[in-house]
Amino acid sequence: MQEICLLSDGDGNKGVDSVYFNRGRKFVKHVDASHAGCVVVIGGGVVGTSIAYHLAKYGAKNVVLLEKTELTAGSTWHAAGLVTYFNPGINLKKFHNDSLNLYKTLEAETGQQSRQNWHEAFQALISPDEIAAKHPLLNMDGILGGIYSKGDGHIDPYSVTMALAQGAKLHGAHICQHLPALDLSEQSDGTWHVSTAKGTIHANTIVNCTGFWGRELLQGCFNVDLPLVTIEHQYVITNSIAQVAARGNDQLPVIRDLEASYYLRQERTGMLIGPYEAGTDMKVRTDWQSNGVPSEFGKELFAPDVDRILPHLEAAMHRMPVLQEAGIQNVTCGPICYAPDALPLVGYLPHRRLRNVFIANGMSYGIAHGGGCGDYVAKWILHGEPPYDLTEIDPARRYGAWATPAFTAAKARESYGDNNLISHPILDKKAGRPTSRVSRLYETLAQHGAQFGLHSGWEVPHWFATSDAEIGHEPSYFRSNSFGPTKRECDAVMERVGLSDLSSFATFQVHGPSARAFLELICANSVPKVGASIRICHLCTPHGKVLGELTVSALTDESFYVVTGAGSELHDLR
Repeated sequence: MQEICLLSDGDGNKGVDSVYFNRGRKFVKHVDASHAGCVVVIGGGVVGTSIAYHLAKYGAKNVVLLEKTELTAGSTWHAAGLVTYFNPGINLKKFHNDSLNLYKTLEAETGQQSRQNWHEAFQALISPDEIAAKHPLLNMDGILGGIYSKGDGHIDPYSVTMALAQGAKLHGAHICQHLPALDLSEQSDGTWHVSTAKGTIHANTIVNCTGFWGRELLQGCFNVDLPLVTIEHQYVITNSIAQVAARGNDQLPVIRDLEASYYLRQERTGMLIGPYEAGTDMKVRTDWQSNGVPSEFGKELFAPDVDRILPHLEAAMHRMPVLQEAGIQNVTCGPICYAPDALPLVGYLPHRRLRNVFIANGMSYGIAHGGGCGDYVAKWILHGEPPYDLTEIDPARRYGAWATPAFTAAKARESYGDNNLISHPILDKKAGRPTSRVSRLYETLAQHGAQFGLHSGWEVPHWFATSDAEIGHEPSYFRSNSFGPTKRECDAVMERVGLSDLSSFATFQVHGPSARAFLELICANSVPKVGASIRICHLCTPHGKVLGELTVSALTDESFYVVTGAGSELHDLR
């Protein structure tokens, strides 16, 4: 399959087995539940099955996946199935690349059809004439060009999930449907008892990839909250269109119209149109935040609301006129789990009192992320550290107790609504601000013209405005309105003196008779002596990768003042 991003001038359970339990703490067949390497994956969507598949493929002997209803329930089964090599995050591109490379080979490996439809990776900027040649049903008015990505396309979410489950089974994993995890209990040695209706599993590691149930699972078992909220996403499938059917097996490329904020792809002999409404129009399920996900919810959908997406449908009909005569076959309105910034929460849970708990939730692009996420999490579990840096999706990256449900809902609304907007180098998004994390100087700084940015919940001054033109952030790829005041501040500090509010930095005191020995053990650099200068010390992983950066001062021989960035607080504590 192929994909074109337009540039305009406008402003079943085949092959899946079950594991049976007795009422004790061991499996009845094939699995030694007391084995220290047992991993329980909770959630049977594309992400959960991918993690189970990769764990088993890489040699984990006791891998069990628990699904409360049936595989693909939740968000996976109704996903539009778009897959792309592209992602604005440099590191997340590898997620996408790993997903597509896996999906290409999955059917041959497992024998389970995945209904893949794409070609080798290739991207180019193409002209309006080239776009028209590749998609002759488009109205080319106002189109200046497009980004052509030959390697992109779409995949059937149900089939790829079943293929992953089949692959997991072939490598020795066990898939248990209609068997929810009822309770999670940590043992003194850091292992876990996972209670189910058929008995208790003794696990070394738990992976929570339950989508929009993820927050509820951790709240119920640990009283730990996650900044997740459910959003309603809609798409429309048309009836058969003669001009599309006439193309036979020559499928139309996927279209992404970022200005009108929708994607458009062929669905059999009709078309599928998926809009992203503006933040003011879309719907956030704050009722699920307050009252929990309905216990019976599995493969249910929400009532559609076509009026919310009507402007996007009209834009699609303008761009592809044959849609104007096509009837609507189906409107799907289903749940998608969002974190405040629309990025997933993947990795080790950042709560010191919980050991060996991983999460993979908030997958707003679950099909595109699924394959890469499974590989990433499996390698982290098996090798003790992540295979490459994905700080942007680490659960410890930015969110603490200050990320309230109200903040999460407001930010998710903003992120969803801005999904197809141009991303500038410096963004200053206002939803949900200020949080409870403001310093005592906040009002004083604001009165002196401070223009704030959000850093892990903190309102941090970026510059001070002395004129109306310097108030507010001006998005630009060139010098924005912040350049002048920033230069002014730099000159003032270099030539005279400056004061800075560092309240946002995380500070720790490490003290006791073994404090120096402890810091010397975890830091690559030598810890400073009393009276010496402040020293930057790096934390390294067992494999020699840089894990963190601390600024250390020696107050006494047994007391040290340690400083790290606002966004590193939970990460470094973990």
